[in-house]
Amino acid sequence: MSEWVEYLTRAGDSPMVALRRQNGRDEPWKVPFWGLGNETWGCGGHMRAEAYADLARQYATYCRDHGDHQLYRIAAGAADDDLAWTEALMKAIGGLGCRLSAKTRFQAVSFHYYTHAGDAIAKTPATEFSAEQWYGTLQKGLDIDRVIRGHSAVMDAYDPDRQIGLVCDEWGTWWSVEEGTNPGFLYQQNTVRDALVASTHLDIFHRHAERLVMANIAQTVNVLQAMLLTDPDTEALVLTPSYHVFEMNKGHQSARRLPVHVLDGPRHESEQHSLELLSVSASAKDGTALVSLSNLSLDAAQEVALDLRGLGFACDRARVLTADEPQAHNSAEHPDRVRPEALDVRLDGSTLQVTLPPHSFATCELTLS
Repeated sequence: MSEWVEYLTRAGDSPMVALRRQNGRDEPWKVPFWGLGNETWGCGGHMRAEAYADLARQYATYCRDHGDHQLYRIAAGAADDDLAWTEALMKAIGGLGCRLSAKTRFQAVSFHYYTHAGDAIAKTPATEFSAEQWYGTLQKGLDIDRVIRGHSAVMDAYDPDRQIGLVCDEWGTWWSVEEGTNPGFLYQQNTVRDALVASTHLDIFHRHAERLVMANIAQTVNVLQAMLLTDPDTEALVLTPSYHVFEMNKGHQSARRLPVHVLDGPRHESEQHSLELLSVSASAKDGTALVSLSNLSLDAAQEVALDLRGLGFACDRARVLTADEPQAHNSAEHPDRVRPEALDVRLDGSTLQVTLPPHSFATCELTLS
């Protein structure tokens, strides 16, 4: 691994640099992020946390910075809410509550979190689900908030100044593969349900930005909760509902998070599930703001009043992503069945009134004054 880092990132002269040049690349690449293994609690070695923590320290030592190229080393962290795994990694780099401990062996720890309908990953179809499976999926997705809070609390005990980042480097829905496809390729469809899992995850990540420094959906093309699907028969490129959530949310990038409080929000209560039905986040930059809203109700519209508390604003554009049924998805034959449409909003003094259709995601783009 030491030689691989040198091969990719070192300038000047060295045996690995000479090999890279021999292979046709003169200048080094900028590769900042380095994962120290993957899922070492499972397919990456079935290791104990303490054994992996020692190995992570060793590998991080030999992932060297060459010249002015600084590596960001990420220790392979927990599955879901295995807080003991995170604590083992934090113990490996600092003392409990000790602000003077050097924390330079690795710069972040990761965790993985997959969403399903309540019966484990890869067990149910992507496009066929009941009302109970709908709410079970969204309840499971929302629970990542509790998981992040747990890992953050452990990290705060060992790293109160938050020098170490938390990375969710695999997240998303995981259904059974589409009929007729290779099971090992993990090709699955993507419905309105997946879009709302994405939108609520992004809201939750937004709330934890002080500790959570990176989050990576699994994956981007053709695999699991993909942004893009390719059709081998027609060579069509299909934009999934999850793609549209990311596109509609892009205004949050490099912005300042605004605090959002939901007052008297609707809930779904049943024998199996209990969850809030409204998810919101907001940010501002350069005199503009973006508000994102998700209505998780399967069959009821929601009236939402947005009060910006003392700020003047105008709504430049509002869009909504939904479809006639929550199982709706895009395909080569019907590429636009789920796509953003214009959303009517009403301004009442300093309050923006929005009607969210059932199972929908919406964004309001504002100019502030």
